[in-house]
Amino acid sequence: MTGVFQHIRKLFPGDGFLPLHEPVFDDSDKALVLDTIDSTFVSSVGKYVDEFEVLLAELAGTKRAVAVVNGTQALYLALKVLDIGPDDLVITQSLTFVATANAIAYTGAKPAFVDVDPDRLSICPKALRHFLETQTKDNGTTRVEVSTGRRVAAVVPMHTFGHPAQMDEILDICKEFQLPVVEDAAEGLGSLYKNRPIGSFGTLAAFSFNGNKIVTTGGGGAIATNSDQLADRLKYLSTTAKKPDPFEFIHTEVGYNFRLPNLNAALGVSQLRRFDHVLEKQQRLADSYRSFFKDQSEIRFIDQPTDSKSNFWMNAIRFTHPDRLSQFLELSRSENVMVRLIWRPMHLLEMFQDCPKGDMTQTELAYKSIVNIPSSINYSELKNER
Repeated sequence: MTGVFQHIRKLFPGDGFLPLHEPVFDDSDKALVLDTIDSTFVSSVGKYVDEFEVLLAELAGTKRAVAVVNGTQALYLALKVLDIGPDDLVITQSLTFVATANAIAYTGAKPAFVDVDPDRLSICPKALRHFLETQTKDNGTTRVEVSTGRRVAAVVPMHTFGHPAQMDEILDICKEFQLPVVEDAAEGLGSLYKNRPIGSFGTLAAFSFNGNKIVTTGGGGAIATNSDQLADRLKYLSTTAKKPDPFEFIHTEVGYNFRLPNLNAALGVSQLRRFDHVLEKQQRLADSYRSFFKDQSEIRFIDQPTDSKSNFWMNAIRFTHPDRLSQFLELSRSENVMVRLIWRPMHLLEMFQDCPKGDMTQTELAYKSIVNIPSSINYSELKNER
């Protein structure tokens, strides 16, 4: 396994600590941030917020995008504008970052977990159908959970590590059961499923621009949609539900101070303007890992599905034997290289243990066998040019 770290160090030379995924900034980032400071429009109103939303909608393949403070609140607001709330059930995957389940819980709804596809690591359509057929029923007006009568309000697939979920099958199932789809696209910016951008499939999609994403605004998120009505509603709610008025502060309902500041948006605009270059570098890094691991008998590189083009936000490898994974983790300490286990599944976390769930075989296998490896684009130039 030392050969793995030797390869990583060839990509990222030096003997100092190597982080998992650090942001890369250039002079254009600094220029736009300084321009924002000079303008004094650093809060939630400014030209860079508008441009950021336009650029993001183009990249997501949607009519509109609404920028907010982070990806968690993006997902929460997406669910909120669909009138999801207490006593509802939202189906998602257990193998995800906790923000997915947290956002559902913020609405008062309860997450329900289904298993993942072993290759894509996102919602398995067969598991989704089985859950709907065995744990829910049609009560004449809507779909409800058999045991509690809770309304099944939505399905939230998450595009794990930027690898697209099987959206055609998921959409077909959700259409059959009359359920809206909200994409958790926090990790999927720039990925394509059957040549169509991630974020353009669901009624709404939530993105994240945290410091470890391939585009960062420091902290930030956005909701993409093809519905002008929903986009207007999102913008209104995220700006404290304030009616336009030149003098008075008139708020018509409980709103949220969730709009992305112009200062953060400026950083995002600069990075979106060069997104093609960033995406190319992410994919070239994946090429190097793919080539290295192709002959490894005990380790498999988690590659993009054949029908998709992934952004490879976070590269990952899968061990055949869990004990070898433990050895790899220990070795990473001595090699001063940061690696990371995949998230502990939601159904194993204390606050979500009583949530409805299906069979979790593939989810728990993934948790015990997958680890993330360094994925920043600040590597040395690679010899295997595309």
